[in-house]
Amino acid sequence: MNDSITRTLAVAFTICLVCSLVVSYTAVGLRDLQNENKLNDERKKILQSANMYDSGSSIASQFEKLEMRYVDFSSGKIIDSYKDFNIETYNQIATTRNPLLSSKVPTSEDIAIIKNRENVGKFYIARNENGELDKIILPIRGYGLWGTLFGYISIENDFNTVAGLEFYSHKETPGLGAEVDNPKWKSLWPGKKIYKENEVKLTVMKGQVPSDAADINYKVDGLSGATLTSRGVSNMITYWFGDSGYSKLLSELNYES
Repeated sequence: MNDSITRTLAVAFTICLVCSLVVSYTAVGLRDLQNENKLNDERKKILQSANMYDSGSSIASQFEKLEMRYVDFSSGKIIDSYKDFNIETYNQIATTRNPLLSSKVPTSEDIAIIKNRENVGKFYIARNENGELDKIILPIRGYGLWGTLFGYISIENDFNTVAGLEFYSHKETPGLGAEVDNPKWKSLWPGKKIYKENEVKLTVMKGQVPSDAADINYKVDGLSGATLTSRGVSNMITYWFGDSGYSKLLSELNYES
């Protein structure tokens, strides 16, 4: 009987060992593919935010048409190199965990609840067939209800009109805050204005924007049943287009154009 129990345990152990080896091998073998798929999903969102995505073409070939640029947030200047890291492999989200490459956002200013802001930001420029700047695509992030929403907003070449908005990662509630992914809601953004008299006025309202609302071009319908997510989107717009975000960069680009 002892021999039978020993044999049973040996068989069970062998099966468990084989299964664990298969799972581990599969996970390691697919890691590169998973990372590539994740990267392509983010690139797709970047292209979609600028209304440039073509489902009939490869994402990589479409993405190559964009110019990847970098901004020093403190000055708003575009930079091509940086002494503290390899800019070609720069990951601005990972950088926020490095106190040498990021800055703590004062609580009184941190309406998007990002805690730390990278010193150097990455963004993208889309040009028309004449080589002129057509759109600028900017990363944005901010806290919603359950976690941080990560996305991209594209701006027309007047540096004030929204061309599109996409989120590529969030933890919002399906059917409520997760409606940030709803094409109908995202379609409300193109044409909206960000600044009025040099102040960020674009906001997501609670409920639907009345057709006769004052400053209707600066207001977007709220997400039904998702007040905190709507407020989070408003707060991230206010933060990232303020003095600590892209306002200096947009002024710089507007001056150059």
